Amino acid sequence: MTEALAATPEPPYYAVVFTSCRTPADDAGYAAMAEAMDTLAARQPGYLGIENARVEGGLGITVSYWADLESVRAWKQHAEHLVAQRLGREKWYERYFLRVCRVERAYQWSRPER
Repeated sequence: MTEALAATPEPPYYAVVFTSCRTPADDAGYAAMAEAMDTLAARQPGYLGIENARVEGGLGITVSYWADLESVRAWKQHAEHLVAQRLGREKWYERYFLRVCRVERAYQWSRPER
């Protein structure tokens, strides 16, 4: 699980929100593939960052951030990512929902250090 929030630039940029429900199958294989995809995505042109969380019971949300729609499309079609998508449908996911969003406005807050 990613510990930090993604440091994104000033909008506009794109967020790909991947909400999924896991099967109980192959936790180790899933974890290895998720880590490999995080690493691979970070090397793609237009990649801005990622945030993810998964709770007991299998619900997970991953949000990846991209500079433009061309970068989102290129990531979707990356050969290694296509393999991960296929394996996800075959064994790791009960179901998922993917949303591509244009971020128009963003702001943040942090608790002051004491």
